[in-house]
Amino acid sequence: MKHKDSLDILKTARGQIDAVIRMIENERYCIDISKQILAAISLLKKANVQVLNVHLESCVKNAINSKDPDEVETKIKELEEVIKYLNKVV
Repeated sequence: MKHKDSLDILKTARGQIDAVIRMIENERYCIDISKQILAAISLLKKANVQVLNVHLESCVKNAINSKDPDEVETKIKELEEVIKYLNKVV
């Protein structure tokens, strides 16, 4: 499976988010909640990097190897769009 590492990270993040929900329901200290939220965000970012690396190693590499300029251009535009969005999120 190409995305096994990403899937493992996302499952860990899901566990952290479930823990954050319980913390809020139990009215835990706000700073402790915030730290757990930041930890989950960090995991989500890490998973995103993994997904993008797989995309580069498979989809983008395949487009380049196909020597189809339209396919290469499509992949470049997709990456440009993701990079623009990353700049807003970070």
